[in-house]
Amino acid sequence: MKTLDIASAVIGEGAKDGGCKYGASALLKSGMVQSLARAGRSVQTLAAVTADPMSARDRMDVVARFSREHAETVLRAVRGGRQLLVLGGDHSCAIGTWSGAAQALALKGRLGLIWVDAHLDAHTPQTSESQAPHGMPLAALLGHGSAAFTEIFGWSGKLNPENVVVIGVRSYEPAERALLEALGVRIIYMEEVARRGFAPCFAEAKAAVTSGCAAWGVSFDVDGLDPEEAPATGTPVDNGIPLDQAMAALSLCRDDPRFIALEIAEYNPLKDFGGKTARAVHALAVAGLGLGVPVPAEDLVS
Repeated sequence: MKTLDIASAVIGEGAKDGGCKYGASALLKSGMVQSLARAGRSVQTLAAVTADPMSARDRMDVVARFSREHAETVLRAVRGGRQLLVLGGDHSCAIGTWSGAAQALALKGRLGLIWVDAHLDAHTPQTSESQAPHGMPLAALLGHGSAAFTEIFGWSGKLNPENVVVIGVRSYEPAERALLEALGVRIIYMEEVARRGFAPCFAEAKAAVTSGCAAWGVSFDVDGLDPEEAPATGTPVDNGIPLDQAMAALSLCRDDPRFIALEIAEYNPLKDFGGKTARAVHALAVAGLGLGVPVPAEDLVS
């Protein structure tokens, strides 16, 4: 089994509520390494990459600079043959995560990605009223939006639309939906997840994102979960994915050698009274990256 690297994406400047900048540190302090070690993994933590607003012109520039540095960290890990757990950070961190992974695979083939989220995250600067970069990463990875986001490593279109599936969506703007539908990205809205169950939807998504790809990963926004079980996130949306269903689905990642990275974003420890959401994040990580039978969430963090 590959060594598991944990990469801390220390950024909150891409979101309106910047509390998720402290997410990675809080999760490590609450025992993420120990949870994964108990689940059979050999784990090492990488040096954190931290956004620096003092050296940038504006928050778009903050995210662009951060993304380039974070992408280099991911590139080295994937090229080194290691599997990754990326802990955010607001979801703009995905620009760097998956740009780095795509660059590492450039001579081998394409990258597939399952994007679990209550939102589409497919705005561009031209369509976003808030101009919040954490609402733009998926569009950027597909080659749309600011060149500072799309052209990392000098090329655009890190993801092909046919190898991207978005699951759990229940809050979005028309412009985002129009872009993804025009590109042909499969969107599994929460109504379909509620009808079919998350695991069957995830299995369908896995088949799509692995077809013709050298490797694949999962980017999981904490707000994809039901806020009753994971309330500590910046933009919670009611009627989300049940945690037990998410854990069961992520266990489908375990035995696939092409699964290179799990990213978990938008955990805000400043809102996590009692540690309920931290337990959910630990459970997701262990379900997707551990060995053997997934551990119940309540057994992971006291």
